[in-house]
Amino acid sequence: MTAKPLVLRDHRLTTAEILYHLPDHPSLLQSYLWQDYDIAPHFPALQRFLTYWERNLEGRLHSVRMASLGLTQPSAWRNAEACLQLQ
Repeated sequence: MTAKPLVLRDHRLTTAEILYHLPDHPSLLQSYLWQDYDIAPHFPALQRFLTYWERNLEGRLHSVRMASLGLTQPSAWRNAEACLQLQ
């Protein structure tokens, strides 16, 4: 029996922008970009990462903004209205 590809297991490409307070300068915010394949709507991989962050890293979390995109979508098709040739 072969393992199903991630596409067939409802995984989505998930990107999270994490803003956190710098440990030495708490009034300043730093941005961290996290990206992985995760399962909507609960996003367990992101939850595990944020739990790890809060337990093991010094920078206190300020906010998390995320986006998720399904891996299977109808293809985009456009008709070319012109064909140009240079040289």
